[in-house]
Amino acid sequence: MKPELTGLGVAMITPFNEDKSVDFPALEKLLDYLVPNIDYLVVFGTTSEAPVLSATEKKEILTVVRKRVVGKIPVVMGLGGNNTQSLLTEMKTGNFDGIDAFLSVTPYYNKPNQRGLIAHYTELEKYSPRPLMLYNVPGRTAVNIDAETSLALAKKKNIIAVKEASGNLSQIMTILDNCPQDFKIISGDDALTFPLMSMGVAGVISVIGNAFPKEMRQLTQLMLANKITEAAEIHYRLLPFINTIFKDGNPAGIKALLSLMGLVKNELRLPLVPVTDSHFEEMRKML
Repeated sequence: MKPELTGLGVAMITPFNEDKSVDFPALEKLLDYLVPNIDYLVVFGTTSEAPVLSATEKKEILTVVRKRVVGKIPVVMGLGGNNTQSLLTEMKTGNFDGIDAFLSVTPYYNKPNQRGLIAHYTELEKYSPRPLMLYNVPGRTAVNIDAETSLALAKKKNIIAVKEASGNLSQIMTILDNCPQDFKIISGDDALTFPLMSMGVAGVISVIGNAFPKEMRQLTQLMLANKITEAAEIHYRLLPFINTIFKDGNPAGIKALLSLMGLVKNELRLPLVPVTDSHFEEMRKML
């Protein structure tokens, strides 16, 4: 059964303590803040610092998510990488109770061509125990899923959506114009959510939504209702925050903002480091 992934999804951060251990009380607090105000949750995406989380930590985080989220809203789990066989093994052996779909980023570093991308996702789709959402973020992976490739993969039964963070409006419009009716295109850029939803995108997987879930959900609901003027007011109110949190990279900016709001500590794991003092003060003044 396909999960309903329309409106606001939030790519949740992973809170850390000063000793860099996972801050589970803060995680519970953040989930309680998010869940009533969003349409679905994304765990182990880019924003979660997934590459520096151990397998044990991921299991422990999922235990908390199952207790606090499952049964209330859909949960999407990041499950991607550049080793197709390793992903297949994980799909066959993992415990995915309570997970409604996988968000699968393009293989990075080894940079497959478009035929390689089709072969990679076709193999995942064949064995995946959950529906797949493609994740196109060439700024991080150095490989783009071309529109023609997204459209070819959109025909596969178990591939239900693409998170588009390419910033390529022409490419996104081509997918929108030619994809199957039940295939969703989801914005991967907070700043582009308003214009992309005016073109027909189904919603956003948001970073700023960690801090302002009510406002971002209201923006997406207004856009789905074609209330452009009201949505624009929220978009332009949030835009300065969106621009500021990405000045020092993600998730450094959103963690700084959340720390100012008293939700988490301003802690990251290397190789990521906190925002500069000047950007931190900029956020404080904006709040």
